[in-house]
Amino acid sequence: MRSGTVRANNRGFRFLLEWDAQYPRQGQTTADVPPEYITLFEDLFLQGNFRLPETEFMAHILHYYRFRISQMSPPDMVRVRHFEFLCRSHEIESTVEKFRAFYQLIRNMGFYSFGNRGHSDRDNLSRAGYD
Repeated sequence: MRSGTVRANNRGFRFLLEWDAQYPRQGQTTADVPPEYITLFEDLFLQGNFRLPETEFMAHILHYYRFRISQMSPPDMVRVRHFEFLCRSHEIESTVEKFRAFYQLIRNMGFYSFGNRGHSDRDNLSRAGYD
């Protein structure tokens, strides 16, 4: 077992051993990640309460927009989760279509974030099928 895996599990992230989670070596950057790995930032887990495996809704978002979780900014990962939690609290199924009624994709230098659509709440709900 690699020391990065031990550290990750000791921090409470509960990565499965078969995921082979690793911390970067000294001097290594996110650009140095081997093709079979993705970059996840520790602060996302510590401060953003992100956990693996991701939820089904997050997987649908990643699949729909065709990018990796490592290409999404940490605040926007929280935004997606917040949207999902709001839907759950109102007993509404969280779907990509509903998410798109409120947010639009913004791409900047290979990274992705979500900006508000700018419509009124009533317009957004109508577009998502809730009148």
